[in-house]
Amino acid sequence: MRNFELGRWPAVICLALLLTAKAHAQTPRWLWSSHTNTSTQTDVRFFRKTFTVRQHLLQAVLEADADDKAEFFINGKSVCSVDDWKKSAFVDVSKDIVEGENVIAARCVNAEGSAGLIARLKMTIPSGSGDTKKNSAEAGLRKVNTLVTDTTWFFSDHESPNWNKVEFDDDSWKRAVSVAKLGDEPWGQIFNAPEATSAQSIGVEPGFKVELLHSAGPSEGSWIDMTIDPKGRLIISPQGSEGLLRMTLADGQLTKIERLTPPVGENMGMLYADNYLFLDGKGPKGWGIYRARAVGETFAAPEMIRPMSTDGEHGSHAIIMGPDHKLYIVCGNFVKVPDDILPTSPHRNFADDQLLPAADDGNGFGAGLHAPGGFVMRMDEDGRNCELFAAGTRNTYDVAFNAEGELFGFDSDMEWDWGTAWYRPTRVNHWVPGGDYGFREGTGKFPPYYEDTLPGNLNIGLGSPTGVMFGTKSKFPKFYRDAFFMEDWAYGRLFAVHLTPEGATYDATVETVLRGIPLNLTALEFGADGALYFTTGGRGTESGLYRLTYTGPPLKEPRKTRDEKANEAQAQAARRLRRDLEKFYGKRDPRIVSAVWSSLGSDDRWIRYAARIALEFQDVAWWKNRAFSETDPDTALTALMALARCGGKETQRDLLLAIKKFPLSGLSQEQKLIKLRVIMLSFARQGRPDDDLAQLVLGRLDPLYPSGSYEMNRELCEILLYLQAPDAVAKTVALLDKAPTQEEQTYYAMRLRNITNGWTMDLRKDYLGWFDKNRDHVQHPRDILQYFKDVDREYSDGASFPNFLKNFRKDAIATLNADEREELAAFIPKEASAEPAVDVNRKFVKDWQMEDLLPDIAQAKTNRSFSKGKTAFTAGQCILCHRFGNSGGAVGPELAAVSSRLATRDILESILEPSKVISEQYQNMSFIMNDGDMVVGRLLEENADDITIMTDSMHPNKEKFRKADIVSRKPSKISPMPQGLVNSMTEDEIWDLIAYLESGGKKSYAAYKK
Repeated sequence: MRNFELGRWPAVICLALLLTAKAHAQTPRWLWSSHTNTSTQTDVRFFRKTFTVRQHLLQAVLEADADDKAEFFINGKSVCSVDDWKKSAFVDVSKDIVEGENVIAARCVNAEGSAGLIARLKMTIPSGSGDTKKNSAEAGLRKVNTLVTDTTWFFSDHESPNWNKVEFDDDSWKRAVSVAKLGDEPWGQIFNAPEATSAQSIGVEPGFKVELLHSAGPSEGSWIDMTIDPKGRLIISPQGSEGLLRMTLADGQLTKIERLTPPVGENMGMLYADNYLFLDGKGPKGWGIYRARAVGETFAAPEMIRPMSTDGEHGSHAIIMGPDHKLYIVCGNFVKVPDDILPTSPHRNFADDQLLPAADDGNGFGAGLHAPGGFVMRMDEDGRNCELFAAGTRNTYDVAFNAEGELFGFDSDMEWDWGTAWYRPTRVNHWVPGGDYGFREGTGKFPPYYEDTLPGNLNIGLGSPTGVMFGTKSKFPKFYRDAFFMEDWAYGRLFAVHLTPEGATYDATVETVLRGIPLNLTALEFGADGALYFTTGGRGTESGLYRLTYTGPPLKEPRKTRDEKANEAQAQAARRLRRDLEKFYGKRDPRIVSAVWSSLGSDDRWIRYAARIALEFQDVAWWKNRAFSETDPDTALTALMALARCGGKETQRDLLLAIKKFPLSGLSQEQKLIKLRVIMLSFARQGRPDDDLAQLVLGRLDPLYPSGSYEMNRELCEILLYLQAPDAVAKTVALLDKAPTQEEQTYYAMRLRNITNGWTMDLRKDYLGWFDKNRDHVQHPRDILQYFKDVDREYSDGASFPNFLKNFRKDAIATLNADEREELAAFIPKEASAEPAVDVNRKFVKDWQMEDLLPDIAQAKTNRSFSKGKTAFTAGQCILCHRFGNSGGAVGPELAAVSSRLATRDILESILEPSKVISEQYQNMSFIMNDGDMVVGRLLEENADDITIMTDSMHPNKEKFRKADIVSRKPSKISPMPQGLVNSMTEDEIWDLIAYLESGGKKSYAAYKK
């Protein structure tokens, strides 16, 4: 028996093997019994190779292929089969290899033509283990040893008992013959197993070092969350049902991978605390929060401590332990607030607070959802005593406490809103008890200056926020130990946000610590060694575990000036006061009114906010008269805002008369906006005022509109249109015409859409004519353009922008009578489709499969044609559903930045196998009706009685169904994107299409350079 031994060679020899393998040993060879490897009859050959493993393997992955077909064995067990050489096998065989002697064997059958067998077995051993640990020259190397098919393998042309087992004596077998190497014709590059983005391709800030510790194997899934146990081991959750992984670390390297037993998967939140593993995922009782008690090295059966209403990417996410030893769970905007929330919760009394009706998202995303939006809830470890901590975000994925016990998160944007007045960039939020951060669905999102909300601490721009954590436990320099680290899944960025105390909150600056393309960051943890460990994955993309360390020179901490020290002391006192005010939440006592009153007039917005929330918990009868008589503008405006939110209709008259004491001419810009917001809240919550009060407000505000301030114009516009000021429409149309940016224009267009009074025919023509204006050279705010520049892409409108405008115009036309419709016929678009012309008569070329194209995938990177790729984008009907720049449909993902989140292989796979991974944002639902019919489509809207779905994504439509007629519903496993859209393309056209997608529409892309 001939044997290859792994894991016990002297360090120098091992290192030499690793280095020389690149040149020779790790290139697999196609093997057969002779150089004449063609046949006209069926030939059967048996191959085998023995090898010895002297230590535990982290992972073993086998890639194998054969012409015509073969079955592969390890230690006598069948591990995979190949029936077509174009479809190579890729399997995890970690459990099949033992410490000691092993054998890999194959039975290969060739019916005719070229014959051959090829395989590559990659075995990852713990870095620094065994004798190699003593060799400093090898420190940090990933120990991946590879056994390949070569002429050290042996073959036989007849089958013998136990031929595929270790104990078989193969001395009579002959050496196999190499007939080609991997990549040679006629087979080409058939091994294309996915691998995580290499550390060498990741850009990292000076002083930092990033290492790839492990690339996920074929059975390990695509990773979306991670936590750490008391022994410093990482626990990782895939997005599918593959099961949890536990990874042991030593000296900064991976030494062991185990599978854990808790039957809870798809976890977007995990926490190991108090001898429990808390899981936010899908378990035996459905979606919810589970906990599994640790029993030695395993876990007891998980118990659900709280069911959750919604799963998926906008469902419930991170679980963390607070300084108060309670669980904090962050939830996306599709999660319903639990029914058993305590009435003493810090956040309550929330509403949409729209004076004029908001419009739903242009594509129907989130339609029908109402306040509070995304939220953080707080509860005991057993799931009881659940409180609504704070809300008003879109889809924060993770939150973290700083060293002072203050909570922070990284909230997502609604990228479909690009180009509109209601777009909110990704942002850093300081989550305080009772905080409302202003997110509402559709056009209803609040601007940051609304006093009844709290602003973000820092706008980041474009991105898809995932994991966050403070560097408190790191061994980074102090500058970074105090930083808030945040991950961006969409653009592969790790940020360090530096927070400076400012009043009762913090100012913030940001730097990008690292960036990779693609680098789908999903989770991060600081290990026992003080390094930052992070994972990539999600939506079926290849996952990796990485390690980030600081290896640069010590950073000298600058000495603080006297003014800086004084500011810190003042800020600390302000935060202490804010926290003291927050202690009054949930308590009712007349003495609290006096305790908080002076803080209502603070020059610190965050203190005013806390004082107002504390006041709103008190009986209105205890403090309304004090609010009416208050003479300090700041105190009065804050108290009257509380009354507008909590007082009944009977308090409205006195409220509006009280606010009259503070004319806008005597107020600062901030105070003016607060006063207008108080008026709006009174009208929204307490109802339309009596006519005399309405005239009073009109008389004060109408002369001020338009103002020189866009912010003032926004609020005056809404109030005056609501009150039906006679000239409000004319003034708003004038503002629409001269607004300098598209974003400002969309606000006025949205507000005018369903106003029925105040129009003349000329105003109608002016307004309806706006929708047809060319916007190719329209201006945008500088910060918006910078957000796009930050991620190396050109500005483009969001996917919902065209349908927002389409729906606004539709709403406006619905207000016209028959005579007006006739006179305005030239301004009313016909129902003809505005879809781009697509050639549907192209001839069939081939039913393309992954195995047809993977061997030549490098072709997408060189000698490509921009114009042909653009043509293919239309020919493949991609343009009907996908936004690319300012062209295309909106029912599928926006594709101009697809290369920042998907590798070339992933892009190809998503085209050829669209149903393999389906994001919930674009997933159809299957409805079984009570007459037995099945209806499949995208759920757009839902209320108590009806649902509205889109049943044809290629030609978007809407159909309404009664909920009473629906028997059941479930997510469809079939993508709305049809399969086979590229079957009318040649291989070159497919590579041009992929290059076009990866270029982001830039002709300067490297693949276009000859």
